[in-house]
Amino acid sequence: MRPSVKWVVLTGAFVAYMFDALEILLLSLSLPDIRAEFGLTATQGGLLATATLLGIGVSSVTVGWLADNYGRKRALLLSLAVFGVFTAALAAVPNFEVFLMLRFVAGLGLGGVWGAVSTYVVETWPAAQRGRAAAFVLSSFPAGGAVAAVLTGALLPNWRLLFFLAGIGVIVPLVIVTLFFAESAEWVEQKSTPVTVAEIFSPALRQRTLLGTTVAGLALFGWWGASTWLPTYLHTDRGIPTATVSLFMMVLNLGMFLGYNVFGVIADRIGRKNALILSLTGLALTLPLYVVAADRTALLWLGPLFAFFAAFTGIFGAYLGELFPTRVRATGAGFCFNVGRGIAAFAPLTLGALASAAGLGTGLVVCAGIILCSAFVMILLPNLHNPAPIPTRSALATEGAS
Repeated sequence: MRPSVKWVVLTGAFVAYMFDALEILLLSLSLPDIRAEFGLTATQGGLLATATLLGIGVSSVTVGWLADNYGRKRALLLSLAVFGVFTAALAAVPNFEVFLMLRFVAGLGLGGVWGAVSTYVVETWPAAQRGRAAAFVLSSFPAGGAVAAVLTGALLPNWRLLFFLAGIGVIVPLVIVTLFFAESAEWVEQKSTPVTVAEIFSPALRQRTLLGTTVAGLALFGWWGASTWLPTYLHTDRGIPTATVSLFMMVLNLGMFLGYNVFGVIADRIGRKNALILSLTGLALTLPLYVVAADRTALLWLGPLFAFFAAFTGIFGAYLGELFPTRVRATGAGFCFNVGRGIAAFAPLTLGALASAAGLGTGLVVCAGIILCSAFVMILLPNLHNPAPIPTRSALATEGAS
């Protein structure tokens, strides 16, 4: 692999995933204004986020299969185009029901980007640097969050213009990937017979698939439940003005960006598994502290600390890809992470319902407990420093889980 190739992938994947993150997070930040325009209850507001994540969950099978059979580049381009078009279309949405449908379809594209960029990094960067490379690419998620906070602060309550500009902005990563990305050389070398989703449930890979999906599901359920409703909690429960909430979220995302890149280095030093356990445990312990913080100054300081530990999705980028051989890497890693996001689809809805009964603060603490459970399940998975071995197709059907 020529050195220039890995740097092109690193830069282009960062930009692509930043737009993916921007469009996911815009909904959380604009949810109070969307609810006000359509007269939505807290449960209906949570359902909008749920529809997005359900679409992402469905993409775990469709886009991963596409990437393993037809190439990483095609899968990435299709994913970007789908979520860009259907996000921009929200500018003309007439009612809650159409909004729900468009968010589901956009989710199909949003989910595909994670799997494609993660697989590109695993297949272009050496194992000793893979943790920090994947973490850097996926640290574009908080970078996208910071951009989303700036845009919402400037454009809300005009959420229609906000989604339109975000959607057409996807032209930027589409041009970068089209002109500068080559197909993964490792995928080209390994491409043989068609890949089926059933292969990731073969005796050789079944345990890894099920445990990886469980860890991702628990972690992302807790994280998405908390992050979707956090702006609303700060605004309604704490009485913080919308503009100040945008500032708080921008600072929080800067802390997350730092955490992704620090944990990327940690992952290469102590192993992806140990770094994931550390990240998840730290997140579970600091979220309740953020919820009970006494004043705005404490919130401003605790926010970046809490977000610093939210680096687990960046480490997943390398770890889940290494769990699977090249032949089924996009299918396996995408299945674990995006089915996890599909499970997390019910988190905003569940937390919205819980908020009606016990308050958002209680719901956020429950999310912390769920994240801690994911850290315990992570103990059952292997600590990988190198990619998974590449078994033959017949070996996938006969080997025991390692």
